[in-house]
Amino acid sequence: MVHIGNSWDEILKDEFTAEYYLKLREFLKQEYSRCRVYPDMYDIFNALKYTAFEDVKAVIIGQDPYHGEGQAHGLCFSVKKGVKPPPSLQNIFKELQSDLGIDPPPHGELTCWAKQGVMLLNTTLTVREGKPMSHKGKGWEILTDAIIKKLNEREQPTAFLLWGGHARSKAALITSPQHAVFTAAHPSPLSAYNGFFGCRHFSAVNAFLEKNGIAPINWRIE
Repeated sequence: MVHIGNSWDEILKDEFTAEYYLKLREFLKQEYSRCRVYPDMYDIFNALKYTAFEDVKAVIIGQDPYHGEGQAHGLCFSVKKGVKPPPSLQNIFKELQSDLGIDPPPHGELTCWAKQGVMLLNTTLTVREGKPMSHKGKGWEILTDAIIKKLNEREQPTAFLLWGGHARSKAALITSPQHAVFTAAHPSPLSAYNGFFGCRHFSAVNAFLEKNGIAPINWRIE
C-alpha cells in the first residue's frame, strides 16, 4: 500500500483502502507495465511527502503532470534541475520577478517551496507520455479533492492559489472563513496575459501569512 512517511498516511488511510482507490491502483499497474507514464512511480506522492499536513501554509493547485520525458516529478509546475523550465513555469518566474524582484532562477525545481509549506498539488497525479489528461477521471480527482477538503478543515489559516479554470473549480471545496483563496488566469502562454501577470499572488500570500502570525515563504529558488 501507499507509504508517504508522514502525517498524511494516517489522515488518508481510509482513502487508500476505498474501492475507487483500489480500482485506480489496478489501472496504474497496467499503465506502468504497458506504457511510459509520468512521473516515476516513486515520485507520484511527492507533493504529500515534501509537505506534511501540519506544515501546509499555502497550496498551489495544478491539473496533471508534465507529459514529456524527464519533466514531472510529483510537484505541480516543477521540473528537476537540469530540465528546461516549461513555458508556464517561465511565466511563474516572470511574475515572481515582477512581484518581488526575484530574478529567474537557474533551474525549475520547486522543492524548496514544498519544504517550506507550499503544497504543489496536481489534481491528477499521473499521465501517459505525450497524452495530457490521459489519466483524468480514473479516481485521482476523488483523492485530491479529499486532500483539499482535509486542508479546508484545519484551523490554521491557509492560502490557496487557484490559477486557471480547472483550479478555480476547486474553490467550492474551500469553505472555512479563515482561509484565503487567490484566483488568477493560468500561467500558460495562452492565458498569462489575461490575468496571471500582475496578480501579485506571491506577495499577497506572504501578507496573508504574516497577518495571521505565520512565517512568510521565501520564494527565492536557489
